Amino acid sequence: MVNKLKRRAGYTMTEMMITVLIVGIVSAMGAGMLLQINRFFMISRTKLDLQREARAIMYVITRNLRQAQSDTITISRNASTQPFFSKITFTKQQGTTMSFQQNGDNLEQVVGNRTRVLSKSVRYLAFTFPRSDDMGIVSVSMTLENRIYQGRTKALHMASEKVQVMNE
Repeated sequence: MVNKLKRRAGYTMTEMMITVLIVGIVSAMGAGMLLQINRFFMISRTKLDLQREARAIMYVITRNLRQAQSDTITISRNASTQPFFSKITFTKQQGTTMSFQQNGDNLEQVVGNRTRVLSKSVRYLAFTFPRSDDMGIVSVSMTLENRIYQGRTKALHMASEKVQVMNE
């Protein structure tokens, strides 16, 4: 009886191979799952960052645009390489001239001679008058874009219709 127990004390080659196979399958699946979890985290974080940045930009633009004198608002483009309607210039009630413009991937706020970059991830920016009979309403539309992984990008489009200029 003691001899039989001594012979059964180890593992057979078949048991070892099955164990190695199972561990290999679990490891292969685990690596793929970790990669997917990492990608999901990067996409979620980028989306949250873009939303936060877009809200902050829209707040600054709409707050200043509401203080504009409606007869001073002009919509144009910064340079011939920029999209049409990507620049808005106006004079505030206090007499300060201000503009917001797209310059490459940057969104710039220009107050007098000072230029401040509000964002470095602007893909598209447009200002329009949604109604031709009312120049006191301005529509703001923008798309922000960031790189996430392997050359892929995540974009967020935000539009704010009908920003009412208070000083008509």
